[in-house]
Formats: sequence, structure tokens, C-alpha cells
Amino acid sequence: MALWSGLLSLGLGSASLAQDNGAVSGTGAVLRGLDKVNGRTTDAELPIGGSAELFGLLVTVADCRYPAENPTGDAFAFLTIREPNSGAVQFEGWMIASSPALSALDHSRYDIWVLRCNSS
Repeated sequence: MALWSGLLSLGLGSASLAQDNGAVSGTGAVLRGLDKVNGRTTDAELPIGGSAELFGLLVTVADCRYPAENPTGDAFAFLTIREPNSGAVQFEGWMIASSPALSALDHSRYDIWVLRCNSS
């Protein structure tokens, strides 16, 4: 819990803080997308630096970290989510798997959140 308190107090932007509190960088992230109109979901595994289109949005994963003592949970990932045609940024920042509403994509039709980091 101290990890999340420290990240929140610094606006989730300090990579060195995450390393100091025992966070480990993953090799990628597992994301879930939801189309709120028809209820469809899709999952995507993206490597660090990789991008994919989820429904109508282009998602790029810059980093994914997780506590060393809990590799299957409490992931947090830095995402950039854009409109593919215009390039307009819809979201840029850290998303936390255990608290997706804390820092969420604000889109009228689609929702995207982090499930976990890949550790291998």
C-alpha cells in the first residue's frame, strides 16, 4: 500500500520512486477494452513500446510495473491512447490495475484498462 500512496502523492509520474519501492518493470502489459454500446470486450497483450488498435482507439504502452512481491497483481502502466485518424490524445498517463477508475480513459463509447504486466 505504501507504493500506491507514494505514487499518488507524486502524481504517478516518478519512475525512480517506483524502483525505490520494489517495483519491477514488466516486458509488456495485458489490457482489456470494452465497447460500451454493444458490450463486447477484447484483451490485448502489448510489449513495452508497442501499439495496437483496440476497437476504435490506438493504444501505446510506454511502461508497465508491478510490485516484486506480487507479480500477478497491482500492476500500473503508462499508456497513451489516441484517435487513430486524427492522432488526438484521449488519455496519457498511469493506469492502475487494482483501481482503474482512479486514472481512467474518458471516452463516450470505449473503455480501456490494465489487467496486469507480463513478466517474461
